[in-house]
Amino acid sequence: MTMKLYVGNLSFETTENDLQDLFEQHGKVGEVALMMDRMTGKSRGFAFVTMNDNAEAGAA
Repeated sequence: MTMKLYVGNLSFETTENDLQDLFEQHGKVGEVALMMDRMTGKSRGFAFVTMNDNAEAGAA
């Protein structure tokens, strides 16, 4: 079963690859969605990370 995690208070310099690398230390990552401002194209400072296993998501 997959679990979607909210990740907030991120630096505006954080990239999806940064989050992927960080969360992969705890298990398989299904998806990383960094929320971007539609007008400026810059990060909004939060993201959603989908982990493929609930236990791995809990560890993250």
